[in-house]
Amino acid sequence: MAQATSARRVNRTTLYFFGALGGILFGYDLGVIAGILVLLSKDWHLTAFTKGAVTASLSIGAVFGAALAGRIADRLGRRSTIMIAAVIVIIGTVACMLAQNVGTMTVTRGIIGLGIGCSSATVPTYLSELAPARLRGAMSSLNQIFIVSGILIAFLVDYWLAGSGNWRGMFSGALIPAGILLIGLFFLPETPRWLLKRGREQEARAVLNSTHGEAETDAEIAQIREVIRLDTEQQSRWRDLLAPWVRPMLIVALLLAVGQQFSGVNAINAYFPTMLVSLGFTTSTALLSAIALGVTKLVFTAWVVFVVDRWGRKPLLLIGNVVMAATLIAAGFVILDVHNKTTLGSLTLVLLILYLAGYELGWGAVVWVMMAEVFPLKARAAGMGVSAVVLWASTGIITGIFPTMSDPKKLGLGHSMWVFAAVNIVLFVLVKWIVPETKGRSLEEIELDLRGRRHAVAGSAAVSS
Repeated sequence: MAQATSARRVNRTTLYFFGALGGILFGYDLGVIAGILVLLSKDWHLTAFTKGAVTASLSIGAVFGAALAGRIADRLGRRSTIMIAAVIVIIGTVACMLAQNVGTMTVTRGIIGLGIGCSSATVPTYLSELAPARLRGAMSSLNQIFIVSGILIAFLVDYWLAGSGNWRGMFSGALIPAGILLIGLFFLPETPRWLLKRGREQEARAVLNSTHGEAETDAEIAQIREVIRLDTEQQSRWRDLLAPWVRPMLIVALLLAVGQQFSGVNAINAYFPTMLVSLGFTTSTALLSAIALGVTKLVFTAWVVFVVDRWGRKPLLLIGNVVMAATLIAAGFVILDVHNKTTLGSLTLVLLILYLAGYELGWGAVVWVMMAEVFPLKARAAGMGVSAVVLWASTGIITGIFPTMSDPKKLGLGHSMWVFAAVNIVLFVLVKWIVPETKGRSLEEIELDLRGRRHAVAGSAAVSS
């Protein structure tokens, strides 16, 4: 077994490429529904409620996938868990292509979500456990680059097939990244931390040599061993996430998970073409505009990869909140007060593109990096699972209620923009107050520091008494 795993050693570029490819699945299935909804609204006469149901079903399935991911990842390994997720997505996609009504579509999208949720909870852990501390932010950000690449590819496919009305073909595009991911992972290793936890040191060393370099391997092995020694002193339980020294990091991870979605991003991603059509754009122009949105997301995400380990995580989150709040406030005024359809559509398009640039600058890549960083080894898989469950539940809430929320007979699109702007202002305050900086520190350093600070507080309390 050791020789078989060691034989999977590859250069780090290939390793991170296939590791982050799970993001393509995430992004494609998030983005493709934007064009499909425009076509289904005409073919199946969707209401605001059924639009929300079809869109949110992916997130509902993802909640269950993410909930299962932690246990599967601890038992079978991070790599095997991602492979299982790819198989589920393939099955769900084929079923979705064969759907004949809204009910079947909702269920089959939920199956896709099951695989996406499992992947989204595991891929960041896989990457963070493979990357050296100095590169971890950039390498984990590759996951977000692939997510937005998947969204852009979905928008391109939507535009290409819109003229023929072939929404089933739009769904089928997900089979390509799922197949590449599944095949690629056969040739990639398990993470060294999981291998050491299972007593497979020779394999762990082989992986660390290929990802960190031989000079860093001994020090990294020693740190991981120390953490594993501390972890084996007590049986691992889900309630470990509520231990006093872990609880602050759980709060941070859940704030990031909820904040990412309540900032409004997937309301914009999923309903962008639908919003533009409601503002007077033709279907073709709306889908073409979505491509501009996708390009913007990709460019800013790629840029963040080069600055996340220099600027730090927290400043990027704060900058993102400022940009998102400002553009959403402006978009609300434009939608409510500008009556010329050409001017209204153009200004809204520009402001929403700027909003998404702010999101990718901060909350896009940084959230997934930090959620994987803040948990200790013993609770990392469970912590990522809980965080991903909360994130997907938040996604489901936002994508499910937004069509009704933005209905002119309800809150309306303009006032909905202001609601999301207010959320971003609150998030700015909470990030400033609660979220720590984690750049440049190994995962073991973060964990040992947490343990040390907890013991120091306990010691001080004892002395005081």
